[in-house]
Amino acid sequence: MTYLETVAQFYSEVAQTPEIGLCCVQSTPLQLPGLKIPLPMQEMNYGCGTTVHTNELANQPTVLYVGVGGGLEALQFAYFSRRPGAVIAIEPVEAMREAAARNLEIAAQENPWFDTSFVKICAGDAFNLPVTDASVDVLAQNCLFNIFEPADLTRALKEAYRVLKPGGRLQMSDPITTRSIPKHLQQDERLRALCLSGALTYQEYTQLIINAGFGQIEIRARRPYRLLDKQTYNLEENILLESLDSVSFKVDIPEDGACIFTGKTAIYAGTQPFFDDAAGHILQRGIPAAVCDKTAAKLAALKPTEIMVTDSTWYYDGGGCC
Repeated sequence: MTYLETVAQFYSEVAQTPEIGLCCVQSTPLQLPGLKIPLPMQEMNYGCGTTVHTNELANQPTVLYVGVGGGLEALQFAYFSRRPGAVIAIEPVEAMREAAARNLEIAAQENPWFDTSFVKICAGDAFNLPVTDASVDVLAQNCLFNIFEPADLTRALKEAYRVLKPGGRLQMSDPITTRSIPKHLQQDERLRALCLSGALTYQEYTQLIINAGFGQIEIRARRPYRLLDKQTYNLEENILLESLDSVSFKVDIPEDGACIFTGKTAIYAGTQPFFDDAAGHILQRGIPAAVCDKTAAKLAALKPTEIMVTDSTWYYDGGGCC
């Protein structure tokens, strides 16, 4: 079997017999007024973070969700898009499609506002999405793309770019690694299915997103996820995996490179009321301004004694001057 067939078989098994905390850190699902998440969905919460960012979900967007799992985030997206077919859930594993459909039926019984028609579950995969070009506002995936080998991840990202409308958002949550994972772990198909051996470094992961054409990336969260210890995984030293939540925008890449926001700010401490770099960035004296990492580096180099750049907080939710 190919590694993708191994992964499909693995998730077919856990769709039929859920394993709580199977491959990812169990986290409390996003709490929303009037939303009740059925217990079976919670037991099948195989994501490593969240892709449901409320600021991105105004005006009932059309959402394409890749890898429906137990249906938890599809239900959360439907909370914001309460109309038939607003959420299109793509899933290659038949048993998982059936489990998600059952869970959504339960959700309809427990949530008066929800109708199962809001979520359309379709067979398909990340490499051949069954929707037309530039047809969805949001594409989301949680702890799926990290399973892919780099060439397949590139295919999936380019396919995501194809189906998103101009200005559309790719909302993802994936494990990343603080240093490269050795080949003997990368080639372990079960560990890859468990979201433990396919992770890329932050730099590799974000560069592949940019290579697919996305001109802006915003980091919403970055936190410890799992430790691959020396003894269990036959390593020279421990490897820390982190969970990264991001939103990438289908906008043109600027001539000087893509904008990646990681929560850095620039603060002008000179003698004038404000500083204007003549490139679209105005800093008021003493007031932090959110900037992308690229602009932060430029400003720091331009006025090293007058502009302070703060460290990345690994949380950014809009409002910057870039």
